[in-house]
Amino acid sequence: MGRLYRAFRIAWISLRYRLDSLIPLDRLPFALVLLMRLNPAQLFPMRDYTRGERLRLALEELGPIFTKFGQMLSTRRDLLPPDVADELRKLQDQVPPFPAAQAKATIEKALGMTVEEAFAEFESEALASASVAQVHAAKLHTGEDVVVKVIRPGVEKVIKKDVQLLYMLAHLVLRLVPDARRLHPVAVVADYEVSLMDELDLQKEAANTSQLKRNFLNSPLLYVPAIHWSFTRRNLMVQERIYGVPIAEVETIKAHQVNMKKLAERGVEIFFTQVFRDNFFHADMHPGNIFLDTSKPESPRYIAIDCGIVGSLSVEDQNYLARNLLAFFKQDYHEVARLHIESGWVGEGTRANEFAAAIRAVCEPIFEKPLKDISFGQVLLGLFQTARRFNMEVQPQLVLLQKTLLNIEGLGRQLYPELDLWTTAKPFLENWMKQRVGPRGILKKAQEKLPDWLELVPELPQLAHEGLSQIQNWQQDQQAQRNLLAELRNEMALNRRRNGQFLVGSLLLGLGLITGLGDYLLPWLEGEWQPWLVGGLGLLMLLRR
Repeated sequence: MGRLYRAFRIAWISLRYRLDSLIPLDRLPFALVLLMRLNPAQLFPMRDYTRGERLRLALEELGPIFTKFGQMLSTRRDLLPPDVADELRKLQDQVPPFPAAQAKATIEKALGMTVEEAFAEFESEALASASVAQVHAAKLHTGEDVVVKVIRPGVEKVIKKDVQLLYMLAHLVLRLVPDARRLHPVAVVADYEVSLMDELDLQKEAANTSQLKRNFLNSPLLYVPAIHWSFTRRNLMVQERIYGVPIAEVETIKAHQVNMKKLAERGVEIFFTQVFRDNFFHADMHPGNIFLDTSKPESPRYIAIDCGIVGSLSVEDQNYLARNLLAFFKQDYHEVARLHIESGWVGEGTRANEFAAAIRAVCEPIFEKPLKDISFGQVLLGLFQTARRFNMEVQPQLVLLQKTLLNIEGLGRQLYPELDLWTTAKPFLENWMKQRVGPRGILKKAQEKLPDWLELVPELPQLAHEGLSQIQNWQQDQQAQRNLLAELRNEMALNRRRNGQFLVGSLLLGLGLITGLGDYLLPWLEGEWQPWLVGGLGLLMLLRR
């Protein structure tokens, strides 16, 4: 009943804000255009909002999941009109806040003390407000400036209802569209649910923040604020307050004479460093979570907050992803096809040459453009166009990574439109591959394994003795099995001989009896041989058996 009510509410909000009017009719088939013209939503009046405002307000009212979708869209200014992108940007940290009294009540319940006992100063007005939580500025009694992040009251129930609705839609898609199986919609929703539930646990976010801080300790690329663990709970987190320019304020950044080319390239480098060096990446890199330290304009450093959603890959996925990207950079479509087949990402029995030809047909027109004009999103879209023919399956474990990479690319092009993602990423990936499979990589792995090997050295004589004993026991078992098998074969051969003797003896005895009795009972029959001799021979064979 709850899911039905939620679905009705989504439909109602969509109608109230006339989201149907945002659909470009000139790109739809005539039948759909006619259906849209006859849509009952036409009866609802258009409010005095711009199209961007209508979309933003609808997403805000629909709740956290839809707000996050709007946040992601806001980073892709290459896909949206400027007025819509500007409005959606407000979803990053300008969602209407909940009352300060509720925030204080949550803090006091979580800490078991009053706000005045916990903090020397606490600002009632929210510093920023997002879909899941809001942030208040404060000062500790020890003098440090901090921010206090508080989960929105009741948000978990709303998210759970929306997730259940997403599951329902995923199963419906599977029933109505059989080809959707390769997209794994249910698995994608399941991964998204895990990410959302993790984001509601601020202790996990604090742990993620601490890990990311260690990974980039003293790095000129990225700064991560420190966590105050004594004030952190599941629905409450206190961390160091940072002072920087929001990354979305491009004009302010330019006014500080920041090297925009280096800034955009460092953003790409941070992403690939997290994915390949650390295998731990911030997966919610929308502009509301990124600030900039402008104290060194020629060496700008990013500041990252809100590590509620993080991702990691298996070693196999790391290798396949790096090799796939390098193959794309080199336009080696046969290698791309081989890697997809080898990893099981396409259907069994796919021919590499056919798959490579299909990828080439889609990607070559894209690569005809200057590298700076090539969007990774375009390449992904081109690759997915081959999915239906070759039953390519979406990998749920890579969906979060793809989303993050698209966010990074959108942000990078916003900062520096001439950004060449490919040229920036290629040297990094080539270096990483050399470190993994080159002589240095092999030596490093050997060094990492050396302590484990050294621990085994004192045990080697015992291990060797046990190994030799196991081999000897195995050999003895094998010999015993061979002897047993030989005995079974001999017994079977003997049984076959005995059975043969029994059959022949029975036949001879029967023949002798029949013939002898025939002569006795019917004297006019004359035998040409001695029947009792034949019967006696048969009886002898039976007795010998």
